[in-house]
Amino acid sequence: MYTPDLWIIVSLLAAMFQTVRFMLQKVLATATLSPAGATFSRFIYSAPFIAVLLAVYMQATAASLPAMNLRFWGFGLLGGSSQILATVCVVALFKERNFAVGITFKKTEVIQTVLVGSLLLGELVSWCGFAAIALGLVGVLLLSGGKDASGFHLSDLRNRAAGLGIASGILFAFSAVSYRGASLTLATDDPLLRAGVTLMAVVLMQMLIMSVWLYLREQGEIGRVWRARRVAIWIGLTSMGGSLCWFIAFTLQNAAYVNALGQVELIMSVIASTLFFREKITAREAIGMAILVASILLLILAI
Repeated sequence: MYTPDLWIIVSLLAAMFQTVRFMLQKVLATATLSPAGATFSRFIYSAPFIAVLLAVYMQATAASLPAMNLRFWGFGLLGGSSQILATVCVVALFKERNFAVGITFKKTEVIQTVLVGSLLLGELVSWCGFAAIALGLVGVLLLSGGKDASGFHLSDLRNRAAGLGIASGILFAFSAVSYRGASLTLATDDPLLRAGVTLMAVVLMQMLIMSVWLYLREQGEIGRVWRARRVAIWIGLTSMGGSLCWFIAFTLQNAAYVNALGQVELIMSVIASTLFFREKITAREAIGMAILVASILLLILAI
């Protein structure tokens, strides 16, 4: 029923949806909402669409809800919490650097995912894969400096943009691997059902966590999320599309390989940065992104 290349198709679709979502979140975070509020909007506005889509799919296929054990909920909670923190870091990063560089920092997750996948699931890569990791680190170091920086200094890693970017990559790596781990605990051979159930459970946990946080720490932000619904609802739709595609890919393939292919988002982000936000990319940033892309291609060849 499912072709071996399905994970490639859904990964490309996920990258497209995610680029559009981050564009919308950048608009809200810089004009209307706090980073936490912009992050919350993706969960609260995507949950209804996910629930309806899952219900329709289960009804159409006569599928029953698979059992969800403690291992499932543990992986789901780790992945959901990591994704919340990672998304907040990325949205905050948009206020520090331009859109394309922000996404590039975020996409260092592919490097960390190899290591996290080995740690949590025992999924390893070859020595060629580790060579790709080392090359990617060079790109990260170049991107870590300010716009006017020349050369690399260890002090560059102490700036806010570098910290937010690298932190988001690590957190997204834990998120991706945890989602794969959660989906693989479900006793069903249907990757669409595994992805849908895992996504619905994770989003519900994320909604609860973010609701409590905003109520206690950012009074009035939930109301601002509601008032921003004309834009935020599109964040929900693109978030649902992107997340569902990522989850399907994670159920079918090693998370490191999925994220490696997802680096096509870099090209999409550059287009968005230059065409929509009219932002300029410096020579140093361009070189850093080029090296990072080269490391990604090397990693793909190692698969």
